[in-house]
Amino acid sequence: MEAVALNDFWVGKKVFLTGHTGFKGGWLAVWLQQMGAQVLGFALPAATTPALWHVAGLEGRVAGHLADIRDVAALTQAVQAFQPDVVFHLAAQPLVRESYRTPAETYSINVMGTVNVLEAVRHCPGVGAVVVVTTDKCYENREWVLPYREYDALGGFDPYSNSKACVELICASYRDSFLQACGTALATARAGNVIGGGDWSPERLIPDIFRAWQNNEEVILRYPQATRPWQHALEPLMGYLMLAQALFEGREKYADAWNFGPDSDNVATVETIVGQLAELWPGPVSWSVDSQVQPHEAGLLALDSHKAQTELGWKPRWSLPATLERTLAWNLAWQQGEDMHTFTRKQIADYQGDTHE
Repeated sequence: MEAVALNDFWVGKKVFLTGHTGFKGGWLAVWLQQMGAQVLGFALPAATTPALWHVAGLEGRVAGHLADIRDVAALTQAVQAFQPDVVFHLAAQPLVRESYRTPAETYSINVMGTVNVLEAVRHCPGVGAVVVVTTDKCYENREWVLPYREYDALGGFDPYSNSKACVELICASYRDSFLQACGTALATARAGNVIGGGDWSPERLIPDIFRAWQNNEEVILRYPQATRPWQHALEPLMGYLMLAQALFEGREKYADAWNFGPDSDNVATVETIVGQLAELWPGPVSWSVDSQVQPHEAGLLALDSHKAQTELGWKPRWSLPATLERTLAWNLAWQQGEDMHTFTRKQIADYQGDTHE
């Protein structure tokens, strides 16, 4: 599925997108519209100020409902009125540290919110494909050097990770119990640590770095030796799009769980990421390690994406240096007052045209 075929498929498709006001959801909304899809979003208002949703001017370009996925009546009504071809479910409480502070709300949003989406879908004949986005953290983390494969055990220490493991089980049940019988193909997608322009989430490494250095402040690292699979948001989004196309075209063998992680060269420690960004930053920088005891997070984490590469034809395109350069370029363009809708579309076009670099 090369870029041209991908574009052709999405022309005129009706796509229901939860989480369209978020970071990854915003990028996906821009990309879908760029390819000619008809997008309807469903999400709470953007959670940060600034936010990609506002900075890239999406509120005037993407139709949507500002509502809670826990409102099953509003959600069902929106899906039935729109009659989508494809559903992408990205809406979630996505932060590990926040899940320690608000565990019940995290489970409510991530678990019951997903149940509500799937309930709405199963009562809406004609939905061809559903992609539910979870996380690389849904695996039972054993701190081993081998990357996790789709058939490895699910788990999750913190409430966020655990809630996403629950989502995987819920999707498997709905697929077997309801959706296969009504002709709707459902898959789950697990991505690595996603970065890119337009993310202002609290307690995430790249936004924390940019906020600090823009204000000539020191970055405080909480887990400097934690190892993660870093990738630009466009990498897994390409995977989600390819997966949805495969599902829609009737290939039921794709109704399963899928990893979309970077090559091993993009697996790096937090300290490595800070050091590489420091070399690119156009000004003075500093950082230090927080000596306080931190809530538990996985120390070593990597994904095996062989299945997506061999069966979908998906593969990562941007190296870690290229990913960091483009993430910083987006941030600097925003600081300089550029048209960020145009800039975002250009980065998507560049990604589609790029091979490995």
